[in-house]
Amino acid sequence: MNVSKSRSLAKAFTWRATGTADTFLIGWIITGKASTAGLIAGVEILTKVTLYYFHERAWNKIHWGRIAKS
Repeated sequence: MNVSKSRSLAKAFTWRATGTADTFLIGWIITGKASTAGLIAGVEILTKVTLYYFHERAWNKIHWGRIAKS
């Protein structure tokens, strides 16, 4: 199964949705500032989406564990 790049990117964004909300809330509780919490959450989105995207693309190239089509 070959996964498109846009699908990998969509998976990366949706995978981060709840984690980023949690990060924002924790950041807001700790700092008491929504702007700082938003910045923390934004940085988290950028770094984790980027890492997940490249991780997904790398695993797409590895044939280990795939069931061969007959």
